[in-house]
Amino acid sequence: MKPSPTTLRAAVFAAVSLLVCALGAWLLFGRGTSPLQTDLLAMLPATERNAVAEDAVERLARASGDRMILLVANKDDGAAKDAARELGAALGKDKVFAHVLAELPPFDLDQLVTPFLPYRFHLLTNDDRLALQAPGFSASDALKRRLNEPFGATVGPKLGDDPFGVLQHWLDGQPWNRATLVPEDDMLTAHRDDGSYVLVVATLQGSSYDDGVQRRAISTLDAAEREVLAAYPGTRVLRTGAIFYAAAARAGAERDTHVVGIASTVGIAILLLFVFRSMRPLLIAFLSTALGVVGATVATILVFGQLHLLTLVFGAALLGEAVDYSIQYLCARANAGPAWEPMRGVRQVRPALLLALATSLLGYALLALVPFPALRQMAVFAIAGMAVACVSVFWLLPALLRGPAHAPLAKPFVLVALAWQRVASGRRALVVIGVLVLAAIPGWLKLGHDDDIHLLISPPASLEAQTNAIRDIAGFGGGSQFWLVEGADAEAVLQHEEALTDRLQHDHVAWTGMTAMLPSQKRQAENLAAMKALGPLRDDMVAAGFKPATADAYATAFPGKPFTLADWKAVPAYMPFQYLWMDKGSIVVPQGDVDVARMRALAAGLPGVSVIDKPASISTLFGEYRGFASLWLGAAMVLVGLAFAWRYGLRGALRVLMPPLAGIVFCVAALGYLGQPLTLFHLMALMLVLGVGANYAVFLREGEPHSAHTPGAAYAGVLLSAVTALLSFGLLALSSMPALQHFGLTLLLGIGFTALLAPVSAPAPREIAR
Repeated sequence: MKPSPTTLRAAVFAAVSLLVCALGAWLLFGRGTSPLQTDLLAMLPATERNAVAEDAVERLARASGDRMILLVANKDDGAAKDAARELGAALGKDKVFAHVLAELPPFDLDQLVTPFLPYRFHLLTNDDRLALQAPGFSASDALKRRLNEPFGATVGPKLGDDPFGVLQHWLDGQPWNRATLVPEDDMLTAHRDDGSYVLVVATLQGSSYDDGVQRRAISTLDAAEREVLAAYPGTRVLRTGAIFYAAAARAGAERDTHVVGIASTVGIAILLLFVFRSMRPLLIAFLSTALGVVGATVATILVFGQLHLLTLVFGAALLGEAVDYSIQYLCARANAGPAWEPMRGVRQVRPALLLALATSLLGYALLALVPFPALRQMAVFAIAGMAVACVSVFWLLPALLRGPAHAPLAKPFVLVALAWQRVASGRRALVVIGVLVLAAIPGWLKLGHDDDIHLLISPPASLEAQTNAIRDIAGFGGGSQFWLVEGADAEAVLQHEEALTDRLQHDHVAWTGMTAMLPSQKRQAENLAAMKALGPLRDDMVAAGFKPATADAYATAFPGKPFTLADWKAVPAYMPFQYLWMDKGSIVVPQGDVDVARMRALAAGLPGVSVIDKPASISTLFGEYRGFASLWLGAAMVLVGLAFAWRYGLRGALRVLMPPLAGIVFCVAALGYLGQPLTLFHLMALMLVLGVGANYAVFLREGEPHSAHTPGAAYAGVLLSAVTALLSFGLLALSSMPALQHFGLTLLLGIGFTALLAPVSAPAPREIAR
């Protein structure tokens, strides 16, 4: 027997769904790496004025690379060092770490001197160059003083190789000689009033943002730390690195996903069982929703190649909206009784579902227009999920729900819906809405705004405290505020940076930058000219008491050769600092407490120099988007209104549009009364309130004529959809991410108000009669 069109459509949809599920399983688990994106920077939009500035931000943020940076602290110096040795040994046993540095390997200290001898005449500190150029400078006197200086223990060139001491002074200013950590007992150690701090660096065998690497590495560290703390009482282990921030973000997202996903699933299940009094509608509703979530996940990974944490948590909340479509179909079935016919049910709900889908997709499409990676992913996820869930109602559910419902909707639920519908409809409801709008005005007037970056990224306070302590003690950990120096070529960049660093040195501001290691060719030429002006170096050296052979070797080496960018890159000691250099730019990082206002003052008037303050840039961008969002919200209202006017006429459109608009007005007023400053994320959520709220008005408007024989049944279906949405989106208010908290609270208030006001959109009895 030839299968029916209903069966064929269901078979095709089921086959495609199985393929999508298989693809989703492979994308999530079959490629060896997780697509879950725990890189916090990847969630943020580009905020700087050009690609060089964005590259600089990323370079500085990743300066520590895929490493754990640990400081082992104890008041007893010996205990701190022994604890650090044991911690390093324990970590080194796990292959998740490519390399663990606790004790320094043997190396020739001359490696920090010998590479610079060919360039010694070009490498002078500012102080030495000015001293050589000063009137009355006597090379002979300087050489005699140098010969009579007591020899220190510092590593440096031989006296014959550096008779004036200028190379020694330059080497003293190199980053490794300015570090607070010094080698002691083959360990890098810093001393503070409260004891000793010993550095341990563990390099990962993989990316800090790989979920498997995160879990294994942190588990190993936690176990090793427990053993060390037990063996050496009073020991503390401070930690920082991208892996800890990524892991904290992942843990927070998993916790939020479990809270939202599990709580909303259980709540929705209990509600559906109560209303439909059967397991079958519950399972079918969840099947439709699950297919929507799987389709959304696959679409998002295919489009973006990854899944952000924010999208993951938002996806858990999407359950409450995706289930709306199947709920409306299930309600139509329950209301039809014995006269149920699957395809007639599809034709009954199709106009409402398509119009509701269009309004929802409009709200999410506006999110997709925002150049903000996290919001774009959320939009694509929602658009795909909503579309799949809706199509499943048209193609899959008719084949699964051929027979009539065993019972109508739960009578208590319908009676409650009917009682409220009578209260919230008619002219009396319009008067009440008008009064409430007046009452909302003070709430609007109380509104402030907040565009802080910590709305999106809020790492644990304990981790931030440890990072700040490590930065203060050891100088590790990138900051988010720095000077960016740009130029047409490498030489221009270095000259521009020297103009800045000369000013920093004059104002006694500590810094780390390129020109401390690589002077510009112009500056090197000035250094060489200062050395050349001293006259015949050999004669002065011999006169001062140097052996003729030594003086001959030094004079023969003059003038040496300039130190180039290629030479700098070839020096192993400079490898940790290569993040400071870009093709047409460099980074200068302030050391110590330097506020942004002073940084801007120090850079004022210097060509090619700007201050990059990533948190402030993002906050400014949030503020701009917040302003644009109000315009987008207004545009969305106009578009939705036009769609409703096309379907219902002008007067009908006003009635259908009133509940979501009033819901938005009352929601914003409630935020003002609650003292919640308005943020970008509140406004993004209001767009969803418009889309979701319009769904409820449409469901009631379209469903009322089909359930006139059961007063209150259509509104009961609306309330059912609203409660499921509140059980999911509302739980976002409990999220650990402030942005999602704002999403959740806004949707909780907005959807709640809209659902209660939905009866205003119901058609008048004469319209139903027609």
